[in-house]
Amino acid sequence: MNKVVIYTDGACKGNPGPGGWGVLMQAGDAKKELFGGERETTNNRMELQAVIEALSALKRPCDVTLYLDSQYVRKGITEWIHGWKAKGWRTASKEPVKNAEQWQQLDALVSGAGHRIDWRWVKGHAGDPGNERADALANKGVDQALGRL
Repeated sequence: MNKVVIYTDGACKGNPGPGGWGVLMQAGDAKKELFGGERETTNNRMELQAVIEALSALKRPCDVTLYLDSQYVRKGITEWIHGWKAKGWRTASKEPVKNAEQWQQLDALVSGAGHRIDWRWVKGHAGDPGNERADALANKGVDQALGRL
């Protein structure tokens, strides 16, 4: 399996408001950057979209180390999702899971693509070069959504 290191981040100017997502992928000497955005979204949606875009970009099963500064995404995919699925995409308080469509998309990528994923939380805006680059790409996604690029 190819080893891939991925950094993802989401950004939102207002919550809700215009938002962007960014991805930095590294495999050996190869590096790939992705970004995009939406005119009206939330920070959590952009954090999720960054991970979805990153995993969707992998063409074959990989050994992935994925760094993200979103506890919402990390805990959602490693802990909470099992209960949500068992409860028909409802929370413990019986409310519909927010962003369920994205969670279902991410779940399919995680469980069906054959990747081994090590989910690692990194503190945002704390000087980690990979996280800082993903953040810059997410902000570029905001600019793209607003027609500034």
